[in-house]
Amino acid sequence: MANMSLEKVKMPEQEAEIRNKNFLEVSLGYTSEMAIEEAERCLNCKTRPCVQGCPVNVNIPEFISAVKEGEFEEAYKIIKKTNDLPAVCGRVCPQESQCESLCVRGKKGEAVAIGRLERFVADWHMQNSTETEEVKASIDKKVAIIGSGPASLTCAGDLAKLGYKVDVFEAFHVAGGVLMYGIPEFRLPKSLVQREIDNIRELGVSIKTNMVVGKSISIEELMNEGYQSIFIGSGAGLPSFMNIPGENFNGVYSANEFLTRINLMKAYKYPEYDTPIKVGNSVAVVGGGNVAMDAARCAKRLGAENVYIVYRRSEKEMPARLEEVHHAKEEGIIFKLLTNPKKILGTEDGWVTGMECVDMELSEPDASGRRRPVEVKGSEKIIEIETAIIAIGQSPNPLIKATTEGLETQSWGGIIADEETGATSIPGVYAGGDAVTGAATVILAMGAGKKAAAAIDKYLKEK
Repeated sequence: MANMSLEKVKMPEQEAEIRNKNFLEVSLGYTSEMAIEEAERCLNCKTRPCVQGCPVNVNIPEFISAVKEGEFEEAYKIIKKTNDLPAVCGRVCPQESQCESLCVRGKKGEAVAIGRLERFVADWHMQNSTETEEVKASIDKKVAIIGSGPASLTCAGDLAKLGYKVDVFEAFHVAGGVLMYGIPEFRLPKSLVQREIDNIRELGVSIKTNMVVGKSISIEELMNEGYQSIFIGSGAGLPSFMNIPGENFNGVYSANEFLTRINLMKAYKYPEYDTPIKVGNSVAVVGGGNVAMDAARCAKRLGAENVYIVYRRSEKEMPARLEEVHHAKEEGIIFKLLTNPKKILGTEDGWVTGMECVDMELSEPDASGRRRPVEVKGSEKIIEIETAIIAIGQSPNPLIKATTEGLETQSWGGIIADEETGATSIPGVYAGGDAVTGAATVILAMGAGKKAAAAIDKYLKEK
């Protein structure tokens, strides 16, 4: 019998005043009983609108139907047909603006908790199953994948399942890209990411770390070594700054560096891990996206008493997920909205002491419908801080562009690639994810990786 409750089954969580002092996962996941109860809210619509909202086209009604019957391993197999990273997606995908936004139950009440169910199924499989995926007979053709983030892992997994020999080249000493260096442990445990990466390796994918394409080896050299196609999924790791006075003071971090030190280099376990990081008593994080929320919540966990989100628009315009904003507020993060930094203040020997800001107000919507923030004259104020974290976006690293003749890019650095296939200006070379779009979501990068894998398969079969 259908569960006609207008509300999702609540996800158990750590209490805010406990979790803001540790790096353990905030959301604790459904029990089997909770998952079945939530699955019974699905109406199994014939039109399946939720699938249209999924960038990797997971057969959502079918996997939820399996959960209803308690067939959790079958539900996992259904998800894995199109999604190689279900434990990741169940945690960090913005379901509220994708699959769940099209759920019929959301018209009167809350949508079915598709993301929570996907997470449950993936976790259940990891805890209870020893089954491995069947791999097709090998095709005697090699593909090189640059980067090992979500776009690359998806592309590599799909190609390996088709039988291709796939080698992944990763610049860092650990595979996973933004999943490892960018998203905090309390949102995405690294042990789960490692399990997902191990699953990709079990398909026959080789991952070569400490390989900086453009330095260690070039795309041209990869082609000369017998790779018949290449996928560039190198992400967007070049941080943007505001170009205001004081950004060169000690105690100013890009969010990229701050989170990499914490997540990949385990600064939160100092001195067990020799990665010191300065936070101090008061921290300002500039920006309003998920990265800003991650940095602010990390700073709080590292002992800062006052952590400010400084954002020049209102909460309505904030691009961060509602869940992340909600969790940040619960954990004591202070939101300074309609506020814009003008200068970072510091001591004579170069250490941050404050941030000079001004109030902003939103103008009438322009032709695009976006309300532009305008400075309120005479509204200067100073926020006393010891650390400033700049989280206003990232762009692709220019190294590959600079070392690859004939690779066309956008003026801001993104690789120009066909939206449906990922094909670039160089025959046989494809690209996708943040390297093409700039910083976006994990699931959109995965969708680009899937499209590129299909296009590479077609290209190699016709070659």
